[in-house]
This record gives sequence, C-alpha cells and structure tokens, in this order.
Amino acid sequence: MKALLSSTYFGPVQWYQKLYRYDEVLIEHCDNFQKQTYRNRCLIATTNGVQALTVPTMHDDEREGVRISDHGNWRHQHWQAITSAYGDSPFFQFYEDDLRPFFTERWELLYDFDEAIRQKMCELIDIQPHVSFTTAFLPYPSPDVQDSLCSDFREAIQPKHPLPDADFVPRRYYQVYEQKHGFLPNLSILDLLLNMGPESVFYL
Repeated sequence: MKALLSSTYFGPVQWYQKLYRYDEVLIEHCDNFQKQTYRNRCLIATTNGVQALTVPTMHDDEREGVRISDHGNWRHQHWQAITSAYGDSPFFQFYEDDLRPFFTERWELLYDFDEAIRQKMCELIDIQPHVSFTTAFLPYPSPDVQDSLCSDFREAIQPKHPLPDADFVPRRYYQVYEQKHGFLPNLSILDLLLNMGPESVFYL
C-alpha cells in the first residue's frame, strides 16, 4: 500500500502515522505553495492552549522552490516557544540537542528544510519508511492514485478543513498541560516525541 502526502514542518501525528503504517510513501514535491498548510506550520501545546508556529516564506520564483525568509527572527521565536512549552516535558532534555540545529542553522529552501526534519524525526522515533518524491504535480483527486493500492492524504492532513480520514483515530498519551486543557489530539510530532520519547512509535 502507498500513501501520497504533502511535505510538513514538524508534521502532525496523523502524518507520521502514514509514514509508519504504509509500505511506501510518496511526498508531493511539485505542488504550488498554499498558505496555512502544514508545509510551513506546526501546532504545539502551550500553557495557553494550542499555538501555531509558522515559518515565513518568500515566493519570488517557485520554480526554484519556496524559499525560507529570515523575517521576524522566527528561528529564535520558535525555539523559545518550544522550550517554554516542553521544557518540563519528560524527554525535552533527551532530544534537545537533536532539535536545536533546526533553529540555529539555515536552510534556503522550505522543501529541503522539511525533508531534513522528516529524516531526523524518523530517526528519533525509530521508523524507517520507504519514501520517494513526485517528479510532476499530481492534481487532487489524482487519477494516478484512484485505486486500492494508493491513498491520497494531501487534503486530509491539513490544519484548515481537512477531509475525513477513517484510518486515523487519535490515541491519548501523556501531555504536560492535559489537566488544564484536556487531551489535545493530532498536534505536531514534537508533542508526542517530547512527552513519550521512545514509546512514541506505539501511538502511530
């Protein structure tokens, strides 16, 4: 079975579930950039509730790929938000050194940045998905994936108005702020990893 996914910035638990459960994953590399998607946004749990972290981008020439902007000192702001949100989580200190480079080093293209994050998250969760990338844009719904051997999740895994995904049922796990906000499902993979550590894979 194959899954077709968009790229993500510290994507949600649902996205990593597909990486874990499908025999092969095809990541879209040729779509036009859309705002308010997981390509440059992730959701974390904070003391005030869910917070969106968004990577600013530039769109001068998308033929070369969407470029990351340095606007607003976002790297520092994102790291500070993650540190504040998860500094007291059970596994933050364990993974801190693995995560910090994504907020101190610079990537030029958003796609390369997202892919570097995916590889590191898969390493930390200990999953080895078989991943390939599109060489031409596949419109939604794509005739190339309208068969029982491939599932297109590009419209199901997004923060705004996602389509139903019958295969994904969020499973409760420990969260730092659960007593205050209740369990918050399908946040960034960071939330699962920093709260559950090596047991994260059992929730995918």
